[in-house]
Amino acid sequence: MTSAGSRPYVSVALCTYNGARYVVEQLNSILGQTSLPAEIVVSDDDSVDGTVREVERIVSSAPPALSVAVLQNTPALGVVRNFERAVTATTGELIALSDQDDVWHADKLSTVLDLLAQRPDVDLVHSDARLVDGEGRPLGATLFDYLEVSAADLAAEQSDQGFGVLLRRNLATGATVVFRRRLLDAALPFPSEWVHDEWLAVIAAATGRVGALATPTVDYRLHGSNEIGVRAPTLRRKIEQVLTADGERNRVLAAKFAVLAERLRRLDVPESTVRLAERKAAFEGIRATLPAARIRRIPTVFRAARAGSYSKFASQGRMDIVRDLLRRP
Repeated sequence: MTSAGSRPYVSVALCTYNGARYVVEQLNSILGQTSLPAEIVVSDDDSVDGTVREVERIVSSAPPALSVAVLQNTPALGVVRNFERAVTATTGELIALSDQDDVWHADKLSTVLDLLAQRPDVDLVHSDARLVDGEGRPLGATLFDYLEVSAADLAAEQSDQGFGVLLRRNLATGATVVFRRRLLDAALPFPSEWVHDEWLAVIAAATGRVGALATPTVDYRLHGSNEIGVRAPTLRRKIEQVLTADGERNRVLAAKFAVLAERLRRLDVPESTVRLAERKAAFEGIRATLPAARIRRIPTVFRAARAGSYSKFASQGRMDIVRDLLRRP
């Protein structure tokens, strides 16, 4: 579906929960876009603080041409199912994900639409974000700073090697994501083992291409109530990650990528893509079952390192070799 003029019909899937104070800013930033969406679908996850009333108050003054639907979940569905309900209720050719905590920059949609117009092969776009505190004050850093995403990472992600990049680590944060509706044919239903933004990005990379913007398009709020947040990559945190890690993280990753391989088997993707997902799952399974005694881990870890598995599949490469050798039993 295409709206009047040359712009596509854009839907916003906005997920809310307790936090009426934030949803006002977010909705106003959506309504203040230089390129307005055609539809907003709000899916509220059993909020009890007046969030829905605030949503209805704000959208009551929205332009008449803007279609608005408000869904209410009782009991709460949780983050992933809430987003799944929101996106499946949209009707647009393009779907923008929105979290109530954040604030869109005025040119967010127009910037993303320009990229998608230039790149018809791209099914999903994500961007950097300016980090702000609970009151909206800039923290002097961006999301890509905290995630240590480099220009080389973004270039590789947007190439024909994008799927391999996202096997190592997710780079896409849902609050910045816009994707083409056709992606849902492959991505639905969202598996319980995955977070929605990671899943959409890796499926987009497996079936097509991912696009990325190195400039922030939203203010991403960091506060104590974030459902899913990021932390500064300090040296102390990195040391803690090495010394306190255990195999549970790898068991979770092994299960996630086994699910991905199973889904890819049912999609029109090259066999080599399926095999990469299976190899990633197998690698994480090996890491999950490393012996408790550190000295007994050495042969397994070094076999995997010589085979190139850490460089191909581990999010931190050589640092993950150190992590696996030193982590707690």
